[in-house]
Amino acid sequence: MILTVTPNPSLDRTYEVPSLDRGEVNRATGERVDPGGKGVNVSRAVAAAGRRTIAVLPLGGAPGALVAELLDAQGIEVAPVPVAGATRSNISVAEPDGTLTKINAPGPELSSAEAESLLETVRQQYRSGDTDWIACCGSLPRGLGPSWYADLVARAHAARARIALDTSGPALLAALRERPDVVKPNAEELAEAVGRPLTTVGDAVKAAEELREMGAGAVLASLGADGQLLVDGSGAWFGSAQVDAVRSNVGAGDSSLAGFLIAGGRGPDALASAVAHGAAAVQLPGSVMPGPADLDPSGVTVTTRIPVDRVLTEPVS
Repeated sequence: MILTVTPNPSLDRTYEVPSLDRGEVNRATGERVDPGGKGVNVSRAVAAAGRRTIAVLPLGGAPGALVAELLDAQGIEVAPVPVAGATRSNISVAEPDGTLTKINAPGPELSSAEAESLLETVRQQYRSGDTDWIACCGSLPRGLGPSWYADLVARAHAARARIALDTSGPALLAALRERPDVVKPNAEELAEAVGRPLTTVGDAVKAAEELREMGAGAVLASLGADGQLLVDGSGAWFGSAQVDAVRSNVGAGDSSLAGFLIAGGRGPDALASAVAHGAAAVQLPGSVMPGPADLDPSGVTVTTRIPVDRVLTEPVS
């Protein structure tokens, strides 16, 4: 069972349009409403794979009630933490060429009591079930300081839990001191963490190694169209897959993390699963998570021969 923690969940509306024309009336050709937030997406991908998952998240107002309803409909157990503020609503506009325009609301401000209740709910859920991993994902809402994830990691490790962390900025740097088992940055977050640009795959490998020196047990780094890296104590691997057309990249990184954890969360086989899930996700609309029928493991390549000189398709300055 995979337990997910999403401190700042959302209700996500995705509109597909032929093109986005600023200042004009744009008519959508498709519309989806999904429960959102990085940890929520991990739970959705785990559930789509037929595995049990519990989503811990603060929920408030009508949007929060709808998030819980949508998750329940997808077979996801919800451990809600009631909060006074309303859960945020986000909007994404997807164009046929894969361009995605997102408007993310800030979300409610959590009180100190609500922040502690969130930590306590994670503890209760972990102790009550046979949990393989705790996946802590996404930005922190107002009211939660940068050390909140670090506190969660410390408490989880004290209970002998394995932690996967997908966040960025000060929250990531603070949590590294508590040695999370896996961190999953994208290229931009990786560059921000080490404080310098990333131009090549080799630059990304070096940055991942630095995150390990800072405390991460393993680094699963998404490099967009260029593939994914896994760097841990036993070596480094590079994974890639052919993608014919990108429909939406919403939740693709979250799907990758789910695939990695489903496959055990360690080594090249888990990386191959991460790549397969991420490649499948970008070919689906909105934030739809791939199921087994959407995966193409035969199209995935994982190797220790990392193309260190390859220039990233989207270098990070």
